[in-house]
Amino acid sequence: MNMSDGFFKRRSGQSEMSFIDHLEALRWHVIRSLIAILVLALIIWLNIQWVFDNVIAGPINPNFISYKAFCDFSHWLHIGDALCLPPVSVNMQTTTFGGQFLGSFSIAFVGGLIGAFPYIFWEFWRFVKPALKPKELKNTRFIIFWVSFFFFLGSAFGYFVLGPFTFNFLATFNISSLNILQTKPTLNDYLDNLTNLILGCGIAFELPVMAYALTKMGIVTPALLKRSRKYAIVIILIVAAVITPSPDWISQTIVFLPLFGLYELGVFVSGRAYKDKLKKDAEIWE
Repeated sequence: MNMSDGFFKRRSGQSEMSFIDHLEALRWHVIRSLIAILVLALIIWLNIQWVFDNVIAGPINPNFISYKAFCDFSHWLHIGDALCLPPVSVNMQTTTFGGQFLGSFSIAFVGGLIGAFPYIFWEFWRFVKPALKPKELKNTRFIIFWVSFFFFLGSAFGYFVLGPFTFNFLATFNISSLNILQTKPTLNDYLDNLTNLILGCGIAFELPVMAYALTKMGIVTPALLKRSRKYAIVIILIVAAVITPSPDWISQTIVFLPLFGLYELGVFVSGRAYKDKLKKDAEIWE
């Protein structure tokens, strides 16, 4: 039986499913995921003013918790005010009558997508799970927890750490000494940058999970990851440059260090997974 035959057959002796049956099952998984997103989006939209003032505008609020935390951390390291960010004043604007109205829908949808991520992945997992063998299922215990954990960890990193540095730099950067230019970003510009930071970091933080899964599938090995470390550094630097809208080295370094740490964690996790795989393969041949 090849891989496609295994995919189109249910486990536990259930009847074989056709390609159309799988499309129908996938359709309902997608519909339920969209319903979850829309429910959370509706809740956010009904409380849009509070969400915008306390969540969306957080990274550009001088009283944002991260600014004080950075400064306290800088003093704790005895490096003075090196990490203390100066207060930034950002006055956003909308260039159309419906700008704020449409922006509220963007905020609600993205917020619903982030909040419903564990459920969306659970629905995806329910679709894929019947095609896996019992031994493969044993290697995927707690996968929903770990995928969600690293996603939210990365999203929090993008929001609380990278966001303040990025927007502070972009808002205070000036190419002229004549004081004739003012930065007045549009609402859509700010939302796009904030979304890229949060979702970009959330996806990038899935490196250890991807390393584990690819090792279990036999696609990568810890030796390959170690040999590819120098290439990984270049790729991580490129990813850091893409995720961070600001070109300053501080923001890109802040992204690079945890991503490189996650890569090293991925090497460690891959090593553990590879040893387990070799041990199980040896038991099969005995």
